[in-house]
Amino acid sequence: MTARFALVGTGFRAHAFARVAAALPDRLRLEGVFAPRTASAGAAFAAEWGVTAWSSLDGLAASRPDFAVVSVHASATPALLAALAERGIPVLTETPLAPHDEAIDAARALERAGARIQVAEQYHLEPLIAAQLAIVRGEYLGDVSQVCVAVAHDYHGISVGRLLLGTGLEQPRSITAFHIPSPIVEGPSRSGDPREERVVTTTRTIAVLEFDGAVLQYDFDDQQYRSWIRSPSVLVRGSRGELRDTRVRYLASFDRPVVSDLVRLETGGAGNHEGMFLRGYSFEGMSLSANEFAPARLADDEISLARILVAMHRYVEGGEAPYSIDQAAYDQQLATAIHRAARRDGA
Repeated sequence: MTARFALVGTGFRAHAFARVAAALPDRLRLEGVFAPRTASAGAAFAAEWGVTAWSSLDGLAASRPDFAVVSVHASATPALLAALAERGIPVLTETPLAPHDEAIDAARALERAGARIQVAEQYHLEPLIAAQLAIVRGEYLGDVSQVCVAVAHDYHGISVGRLLLGTGLEQPRSITAFHIPSPIVEGPSRSGDPREERVVTTTRTIAVLEFDGAVLQYDFDDQQYRSWIRSPSVLVRGSRGELRDTRVRYLASFDRPVVSDLVRLETGGAGNHEGMFLRGYSFEGMSLSANEFAPARLADDEISLARILVAMHRYVEGGEAPYSIDQAAYDQQLATAIHRAARRDGA
C-alpha cells in the first residue's frame, strides 16, 4: 500500500524526503507541502517536485494524508505539533523533537490526549548500522558491555550507541566529556565541493557514559559528515566477541576463534549492467539488512529515510511505533548533558 504523506517545511531535509518519495512512487506519495513562513517558498518547492502547495494547515488537512512530516526549525515545531494534533493529523517530526524540556512535555501531553506523534530518528535504519545491530542482537558477541560510536552527532549518535549497547532508557551513572578544537582543511558542504583550500577550526566531542556494567563512548567531529579526512567508526565489545566497523571476531567455542566480515553488496561496478543500487549486507552467507527498495537508486541515508516513512505508515495503520517521543527525548537529554559535561570537565 502506498503511503500518502504531507510535508511541513521546505528546507534541506524536506527536499530529502521529497527526493525519496520521487524515487519510490509505488511505496510513497508526497501529496503536497505547507511552508509555515513564506508562501513563495512553498510555491517554489511544489513546482520543483510537482506537488500541491497549501496556503494553510486546513488545506493540508483537507487532503487527508496518512500523516504529515514536520521538517522545520525546532523552535517552530511545538506550535505545529499542536495545530496538526487539533486537526487529527498523525505526525512524523524531524529531530530534534523540541527546543527545550517544556516543549517536550507539551508533546507528551498531546500524545496523552490522543495525538499520534513519532520522531524521524533514522540513523539506526541505515543499512550498515542496521547490519551491525543485527550482529549484536544475533548473540555473536555475547554480553555487550562496551560501545564506541563515531557515526553521527548529538542525539543521533546517542541513539545508535544506546541501541548497540542495549541499555534502553536507563540513565547513566556518570558522564565525562571534552570538547577538543583543532584545525582542519575544510571539505565539502551542502553546497558542494570546496573551491579553495580553507583551514577552519573543528571541534571533536568525546564523552564517556557509564551505566551499570556497561560503558558508551560517544565521539564526533563537527566536520565528519562530509569530510574526506574524518571517517565514521563503530566498536562493540562483548564477552564472546568484538565488532569493529565491518569486521567481526567471535568464539564459535572457547577454543575456536572466528573472524568474518560484513560484506556490502552493491551493483553498478565494472562489468555490471544492473544499474547502481545497494542490495544490502551479508555475513557468512546470510543476508543482513537487505535493501527492500532495490533497485531504486538511493544513498544509504535515503534508504533510512524511506524506512522511517514506511514504518510511520505502518504505525498509523495500527502497527508498531517507529520511534517514540520518550526515545527521542532521552537521546536529546543525554546529548545536552554531554555538552554540559564537556564545558564543566574542559574548564
